[in-house]
Amino acid sequence: MEDQRLAPTPGGGPVQESRSLFAERTRIERLGRIRQLVFGSLDGLLVPLGVISGVAGGTGDSKAVIVAGIAEAFAGALSMGAGEFISGRSEAQIQRAEVQKELDEMRNAPGPELSEFVQLIQHEGVAHEDAQRVAAILARYPRSYAKTMVEKELGIPIDPATTRIPEAVTMGASYIIASVFPLAAYFFLPISAAFPVSLALTCVALIAIGVLKGKLASLNLVRSVAEVVLIGSVSGLGGFLLGTIVPRLFGY
Repeated sequence: MEDQRLAPTPGGGPVQESRSLFAERTRIERLGRIRQLVFGSLDGLLVPLGVISGVAGGTGDSKAVIVAGIAEAFAGALSMGAGEFISGRSEAQIQRAEVQKELDEMRNAPGPELSEFVQLIQHEGVAHEDAQRVAAILARYPRSYAKTMVEKELGIPIDPATTRIPEAVTMGASYIIASVFPLAAYFFLPISAAFPVSLALTCVALIAIGVLKGKLASLNLVRSVAEVVLIGSVSGLGGFLLGTIVPRLFGY
């Protein structure tokens, strides 16, 4: 049966077909930002929780808790966003250097590189004779040959993006949005009542992250939620203990 996805559409032409071919890749790339979303959200929940709990226990002053929480939220969001941008950029720059080395090897030693390509294909289960034919055909198209060689041998894209602004924004935004949950109760309630509500809201947010992760990754929702809540609870407990014990050591 003819693949309808590749069939030309009236008035569409090659450009529209090309867009449809790469639409799935774009969708997967966007979903790949789940790492920044989960990472930023967990830190945005647990780090402020530890800070404001320590300040609440040490001072008993709601205003001090709110000021500390807001300051930490913005500082943490900027730090996380900047860290994601710089680390992602550094990674991409190193990858580009490795890609260039591989391209230079393909240009300066085409024979050995072609043999290496044959071995890579064989490693994936292709018979030796077929692997040779595939390599010979693909070598006629330098761009496709280089792209396939780099991805198979190095395991990285041939042109990694060095500008990671979407990832940095996702990380920073998820951090500052998540920090609202442990802090919100202190705006409306006295400290004695705000603390358990803060914990409850943080737990609700952890459950939401687990559900989101499970849905996006097609995982068992109960297991996904349990994993996030368990890890988050252990981390949050550690932060809470440090936030309450350390101030007491210094007499606060």
